[in-house]
Amino acid sequence: MPHDSTTQLVLQTIDAYERSAKECVARWSQRRHRRSPLLAEWLKGLPADASLLDLGCGGGQDAGNLDQCGYRVVGLDRTNALLSAGRRRYPSLPLVRADLRQLPFQATSFDGLWAAASLMHLPKADARRILTNLCRLVRPGGLFAATVTYGVKSRFVTEGWVPGRYFARWRKEELARAVRRAGWNILELRVVANRERKGRWLNLLAQKQD
Repeated sequence: MPHDSTTQLVLQTIDAYERSAKECVARWSQRRHRRSPLLAEWLKGLPADASLLDLGCGGGQDAGNLDQCGYRVVGLDRTNALLSAGRRRYPSLPLVRADLRQLPFQATSFDGLWAAASLMHLPKADARRILTNLCRLVRPGGLFAATVTYGVKSRFVTEGWVPGRYFARWRKEELARAVRRAGWNILELRVVANRERKGRWLNLLAQKQD
């Protein structure tokens, strides 16, 4: 797969996940899967047979659970090792290897988009463009839920779990402007701390404008 448009920041993050894939999968497998409050709220606004896209699905934890509950789900990630693990665990689940900036789907293909801890690995200029492209992917009234890291200073994290990843940190009003300009109506945008993941995060729930 060509990556001429992929920046060095993203490539280094992908490499970090490729190197740490076994550790990631082992850690996720140790814990019983629980839906986050944001994911549960997102699902409340969607039909029972909704067509969903999990952006940055990793090893397929959320996508696999949604598929088992009867939703029509596609998972997308760029890390080959994580996708391979997901395909072994969920052999019937469609998991696509693709770049978030070159999404291989037609317009209005989905009812809902889920992006847990994925968009924040992209430089903000790229994320702003992607927010617009994502809006084209959903049908009118479609719902988008995402979590991104909260804060001011974007940087590489060189210590802790999966070192070598890039994190873009967003202020609340900054993310709100980007989301609205991309064509979304914000239903909820709040700062949360130490919920599904350590630290402070922005939880977003938005709807495509009619």
